[in-house]
Parts: sequence; C-alpha cells; structure tokens
Amino acid sequence: MTYAMRVARKLAAGAAAAAVTCVTLTALPVLPASPAVADTTGQCTFGGEKFKGRPWALQRVLLDELWKEATGKGVRVAVIDTGVDVKNEQLKGAVDVRAGRNYIPKDAKDEQGNKLERGNEQGTTDTVGHGTKVAGIIAARPAKGTGFVGLAPGATIIPIQHNDAAGNGDSGTLATAIRYAVSARADVINISQDTVNPIAGDSALKNAVDFALSKNVVVVASAGNDGLGGNVKETYPAAFDGVLAVASSDRNNERAAFSQSGEFVDVAAPGVDMVSTVPGGGHCADNGTSFSAPYAAAVAALIKEKHADWKAHQIVAQIEQTAERSVAGHDRLVGWGVVDPVRALTEDDRPLESPVPHEGVPAAQAPEPGALVTSETPDERNARLATYVLIGGGVLVAAVAGGAVAYRDSRRRAARVSGGEV
Repeated sequence: MTYAMRVARKLAAGAAAAAVTCVTLTALPVLPASPAVADTTGQCTFGGEKFKGRPWALQRVLLDELWKEATGKGVRVAVIDTGVDVKNEQLKGAVDVRAGRNYIPKDAKDEQGNKLERGNEQGTTDTVGHGTKVAGIIAARPAKGTGFVGLAPGATIIPIQHNDAAGNGDSGTLATAIRYAVSARADVINISQDTVNPIAGDSALKNAVDFALSKNVVVVASAGNDGLGGNVKETYPAAFDGVLAVASSDRNNERAAFSQSGEFVDVAAPGVDMVSTVPGGGHCADNGTSFSAPYAAAVAALIKEKHADWKAHQIVAQIEQTAERSVAGHDRLVGWGVVDPVRALTEDDRPLESPVPHEGVPAAQAPEPGALVTSETPDERNARLATYVLIGGGVLVAAVAGGAVAYRDSRRRAARVSGGEV
C-alpha cells in the first residue's frame, strides 16, 4: 500500500476527529491544536515521509498558467500561529528568520504545571505542527521527490508564534502579534485561529485588526470548524468587517461538513485532505478551515505581486468576484464561492471595490408585457379598415351566390331521381 493510499485510508477513518484542527482562542488558556491523522500510526509523524504525488488541492489549479502571472515574489505573509519550523527543506528559503517573533510567555507551563518547551525567539520552532502546515500551503518551495508546493512559492513568510500545545495564546497575544506583523512590513496576515466567544467591537483584537486594515494589509482568517451540528454562528477575527473569512470546501466544491457557516463567510477554499509540510521534514495531511485560510492568503499574495498598487479591500474583492459559485450572489455556506486562483490572476482588468453577482441561476421573474407600438396615422388606419370592409363584402356576396347555385343543382338531381322536372 502506497503512502498516499495509507493517508487516504486514515483520513477516511478519522475524518470527524481530524476535522477540528483550528486553534481556538479565548482570554483564558485554550485547547491545543489536535494532531493530524495521516500515516499508519494514526498521527502525523514529524520528520516523516514525503508525499510523492500532487495533492488534489493543487491538481485543481493550472499551476503553470498561474505562475506565469505571479509567484508571490517580494510579498510578505505573516503566519500568526504555533511557529514555523525551518528544518523542513521546503521552508528554509521561504522564511524571514530575522523578522520572526515569539510571544509565548517565558514562564509558560503545560497542563501538568511543568515548564513548557517554548522555542526560540524567532518563532521558527513548532512543537504542534499547525503553523508549519499553514506556512507550507502558502509558500513551500518546490523540492525533489514531492509534488507538493506552496501556491505562492515566491512569497516570504514572517513566522509569529503566539500559541502552543498548552493553549498559552489568547486574544491579547493575537492582537499584539497582528500589530507586530504590520511593523514587520507584512502585506498579508494569515490567522488560522478563532475565538470561542464573541469579541466586543472595542476590544484590543478588533482594534488591532482595524489597524492592520488601515495600513493596507490583507487580513485572512479561518471561519472555524464547528459546523458538524449545523451550527451557524460568527467567529472572530473572521467575522470582523474587512477580514477575508474563509470556510472549507471539499473535492466537489461544496462546503465541507465540519466547516462553519454564516453570513460572515466570504469565500471557501479546499480544506479536506490537505497535504502540507511538517516540522523536521516531510508531509502529512489534515482537515480544517485552518488550511483553507492559507490557500486564500496565498492567492492574495499572488494578486499583491501582480497589482502592487491595489488596496487591500480590492484584493479581497477580486478573490470574491472570481470565486467559483453555483448561485448568482453570496450564500452562508461558501460565501461568494470557492477560490479560483487562475481566474483571480487573469480576470483582473480593473480593481473592484466590492464583488457583484454575475453567475449562477437567479430567481425567476415574470416577464413584463411589451408595449403596443403603431406608426399609422388616422387616415391610414381608416383606409385600412375600409379595405377590410370592401374585401369582406365581396367574400360574403361570393359565398351567397355560390350557396344558391349549389341549392339549385341539388334540387335538379333530386328531381331526376324521382322522374320529375325542375
């Protein structure tokens, strides 16, 4: 059995458990990111095997055509997460180590009260693996022996560690991390995390997001993985105005069962069986909106390279406008549709301020009756009516005469039969 087959089998067996991978934040310590289910042990092995083929989420894209337009070169993407391990060969050249930061408290402890392995100050260690996967989906460099590569392989990752396996990150450290990303010249910020409870409009997190948007930074966030029970609720920072909220889609371009839904969802992107880089080298697969968000963030990086003068909201509108959709406008399951990287980079004649409905089957409307238009003058109309009367009269006379002849002939035939004369 090949590695890819083992991955598929394990994912099918444990999809429900593996779906909840998005790190959840509150003002208190939170649950850690769950390990990925991808190999024969039932968990992702760091420093493991390479994925030999091309993952399905990349097969759906004409990469050569995409990369003719842009590769993300010169664009800086901040990954605010559990760190980014640069020991993976596909990330060594992708990460700006000097710009990295670690906001985990130096006295951080695990759930048993033991001192936690915090990692270095540059945020380039990742004991969870979550941030390393996110970074790989955005900007992993091509490598021999694998068909996996980042969607924007020319982009630069800024690693910002603010959460760990013990849940030492909270909305406060996330806000700090966002502000730092802006100071580190990030063009795009990816946040594959969400809060358990709604955040007040005047919170530090909301203010940090608004600050980033005011500096023309594209902010992308995962919508959350609490969709299995049919829950429809807002998650933050995804639901903040101006943030590109990304849900998960499956191979059929439909909402993945676990993916959060709601009117705040802007787009969807592949989030099922997502192959990516892991600490120490190699790959494994995982599920979740955590891995849909970086897919969209990578497209934002590509657009930013090609259209350096476009504003952040115009880049977001471009991603929304060119998404594949089955309805004319927006819905609460996949937003404006499933991200289409090639269309986003090629149907770009002019920047948009906001997306507009343009595809799908709109609601049926009753046709309006057409107006009766005539160009006749009164004299022309009278002449036409007189002609009708004259012709009608002639037809009537002919009909009467014909009827009389027929009646006479009928009488004569009857008389011959009876021996009489007429």
